[in-house]
Amino acid sequence: MAEIIWKNKSSKEIEGLIITETPPISKPKMKVNKIEIDGRDGDIVEKVGYESYTKNIGIGLTRNFDIDEVIKYFTGEGELVISDEPDKVYIASIYDDIDYEKLLIMRKATVKFHVQPFKYLKDENKVSLNVTTQTSIDVTNQGLEISKPILVLEGSGVVEIAVNGINIFRYTFPSDETKVTIDSLEEEAYQEGVYKNRNMLGEFPKLEVGNNTISWTGTLTKIEIDPKSRWL
Repeated sequence: MAEIIWKNKSSKEIEGLIITETPPISKPKMKVNKIEIDGRDGDIVEKVGYESYTKNIGIGLTRNFDIDEVIKYFTGEGELVISDEPDKVYIASIYDDIDYEKLLIMRKATVKFHVQPFKYLKDENKVSLNVTTQTSIDVTNQGLEISKPILVLEGSGVVEIAVNGINIFRYTFPSDETKVTIDSLEEEAYQEGVYKNRNMLGEFPKLEVGNNTISWTGTLTKIEIDPKSRWL
């Protein structure tokens, strides 16, 4: 039987709720800017990323359902796992209305999930190293697209980070701080909810598909990497 996991809770945990239809696996549409120039054949196409899109999931009711629990379940935003792709996670939101009157009368309805274009590996292991004499660590992007990892650095002074031999950024730890998160997904540096971008110079790191080597100079005592392997 089909199943979804929405915000870490399985649809099977909602009494009386069944998933009647799951959406096809599809690739998001590319966003483009088209520029037409007089006297030139065709146009110039500038690719500017991928669009978010909608995944429709059919739901139904069986005996002993509690409509209030169903309504409570299908709200908000979070992570979505669909049984057709049990190892992938979508970042999704529910914006559209759900016809609960139809659900009560016909025992079926559709939930529209607004999903971001990339899907991520479910339960991906982080790579962590307590630094002694090492100056590099290998990490694998298991996806089919360039990923935007999240790094947690512990150290002091000025630390420079390189990916595959190319210097990417430099981070300067304030004298009273020893830890920072470098979040390439959000393009933010922060620690305990306080932004630290002013201490960072350079770009947020990205990982090529397959194996990558992250190296450093400076006083780094620990590094943790969440690869954020992803697919379209």
